[in-house]
Amino acid sequence: MAQIKLDQLAHSYYPNPATAEDFALKEMDYLWDDGGAYALLGPSGCGKTTLLNIISGLLVPSRGRILFDGEDVTRKTPEERNIAQVFQFPVIYDTMTVAQNLEFPLANRGVDRSEIRKRVDEMLDTLELSAKANRRAQRLTADEKQKISLGRGLVRYDVNAILFDEPLTVIDPHMKWQLRTKLKELHQRFAHTMIYVTHDQTEALTFADKVVVMYEGEVVQIGTPEELFERPDHTFVGYFIGSPGMNILPCEVNGNTAVVAGHTITLDAGYHAPPGARLELGVRPEFVRFASGDEGGVPVSIESIDNVGRHRIAKVQLAGYAMNIIVPEGQVLSSTDHRVVFDTRRCGIYADDHRLDATVAGQGMRHDY
Repeated sequence: MAQIKLDQLAHSYYPNPATAEDFALKEMDYLWDDGGAYALLGPSGCGKTTLLNIISGLLVPSRGRILFDGEDVTRKTPEERNIAQVFQFPVIYDTMTVAQNLEFPLANRGVDRSEIRKRVDEMLDTLELSAKANRRAQRLTADEKQKISLGRGLVRYDVNAILFDEPLTVIDPHMKWQLRTKLKELHQRFAHTMIYVTHDQTEALTFADKVVVMYEGEVVQIGTPEELFERPDHTFVGYFIGSPGMNILPCEVNGNTAVVAGHTITLDAGYHAPPGARLELGVRPEFVRFASGDEGGVPVSIESIDNVGRHRIAKVQLAGYAMNIIVPEGQVLSSTDHRVVFDTRRCGIYADDHRLDATVAGQGMRHDY
């Protein structure tokens, strides 16, 4: 296992990058803990696989260094770094049996035969492939082949890190859940440093201790699943994490008041907005509710209501701005005069997409509009 440090790391696929837009990875400095389980999460093209390949040694960064336990490994090969990598599509030997595929990385490293047998039997059981241990891999389905590929990475106990590049793409949905759970169990048991690339927030949030959210070549936030949900540092994190994502509304801010489409919202804290910044109020659909009686609130029009089982999602318009609201099971909505109330304890103010820190404490907890 290894502590991984990214030291002023940046990468461009152009020979002479001149501007920030030329970089697939913008400059970053991060320290990832020995034995941590991390997920690199973001949309296609955001730099996840580029960063993973730099960590593995398949790619040399344009700038900066990468260190394992303080040792500069920037120009070392994957073998010299002692990492295991599992790719999006199966990388196995079709002419070998399932068991022989799992044995191969251990035999290459001179592991004792009795130890090999123990580890392979354990992995066959973990992957539910014991009944097919002596079958040639070429006869297996795509998801069974990918399970072997996963097993080849996990069967080694001595690696500095295990890297996964969207490894469950070809796995059926039920098996995905089982394998994510098993990966979590194996991490807790062996404390390998694990880095898992995915564009699927469910995979990231159920696997990782900390999620590294990437957007346009930058790491915009590293945090636990709870931190990403409760306090997004960037509007992209708010939008990308959650289903549906955070509501983001243009606003003006003056101290502890925000004005959205002419409606004043009294916040629980004060903010000092940078001059000329584009300001937005962010609030998750879970923290907006329909007002009742003479409670007041901000007027909205309901466009549609989607029933997703345990609750409904109301799609509304607030003076032309689209919002989603979680409607609890059993709540009855009036046919007219819809108004909504914000939980101002859960609202964030963003300047040019970045969350502002409060500068003035509010006067207690309150729901306002």
